[in-house]
Amino acid sequence: MHLHILGTRGEIPKSAPRHRFHSGVLINGKVMLDLGERTFLRFKPLAIFITHLHPDHAAFVREPFAIRIPTYAPELGRYPFLRIAHAITIDTHKVRPLPTHHSSKVGSYAYLVEHLGKKILYTGDIVWMDAKYRKQVGKLDCVITEASYLREGGLVRKDKRGKLYGHAGIPNLVRMFKPHTKRIILTHFGSWFFKDIEKSRRALAALAKKHKVEIIVGYDGMTLSV
Repeated sequence: MHLHILGTRGEIPKSAPRHRFHSGVLINGKVMLDLGERTFLRFKPLAIFITHLHPDHAAFVREPFAIRIPTYAPELGRYPFLRIAHAITIDTHKVRPLPTHHSSKVGSYAYLVEHLGKKILYTGDIVWMDAKYRKQVGKLDCVITEASYLREGGLVRKDKRGKLYGHAGIPNLVRMFKPHTKRIILTHFGSWFFKDIEKSRRALAALAKKHKVEIIVGYDGMTLSV
């Protein structure tokens, strides 16, 4: 499975040349996960899967435009071209949405993608994934997840109904996903990462060593195979 990381910047100002673009991942040139930039449409995937309707993951939220490629999301919002995400096969790629916790205002999904015996999970922004959905994931070749916060606990709050929302810390995400994989690819970096990139890389290397996993620092344009 060929992965092309299109964008790795969270909802923060641009500050580093290799992290200019918002979220997006292209799998085998056919399945796109998130559309953080309108320019990603130039890759002409067969289908697009949006994790949630925030503008750094769905560029049309910030600047409305129509999409002629089949585009799936957890909800339709006010966008008539969207379709509700469901388990579907795109070419030879099986894509399955799994509910996650992230926002108090919009729904969110992670996407499990299977292709020729390989499996990856792409989470988008996330606080938590319920155990009943993690059980459906099984063993993975890699997880692609967010890096908004390095600190333990991230930034998580409760709304009036007691529902959690925000972003988990990277240590929390590593603990959640290491039973499923030994390879974690980070995207959607928060401002902490750019204050001192080399120091941030060392902190992530130490975290990887502690948990005996491989943590890969994604960047715009990165390609790799799993």
